[in-house]
Amino acid sequence: MFELKKSGDKYHFVLKAGNGQVILSSQMYASKSGAMNGIESVQKNCGDDNCFERKTAKNGKFHFNIKSTNGQIIGSSQMYAAESGMNNGIESVKTNAPKAEVKEVE
Repeated sequence: MFELKKSGDKYHFVLKAGNGQVILSSQMYASKSGAMNGIESVQKNCGDDNCFERKTAKNGKFHFNIKSTNGQIIGSSQMYAAESGMNNGIESVKTNAPKAEVKEVE
């Protein structure tokens, strides 16, 4: 499920797995429609493995970004201790995002 939240005068979203764990967090958007476009972009691009940027942080932990076709980062993952955890996170986005419902939360 995508949760759409308003923070101050900006919006952002998170993608949660069935167990409630956050898989992906977005940037801040100036408008609700911008955030909704971001969600649609994740849903559209998550099937393309080339849209996932796999990264290793300086502390040795793994994380990923999903990018739109123009190269802009749409969302970022949490940090994972192992590369296998990061890969499982990517697979979870691919599985959960395309049909995920959007819920507005306070």
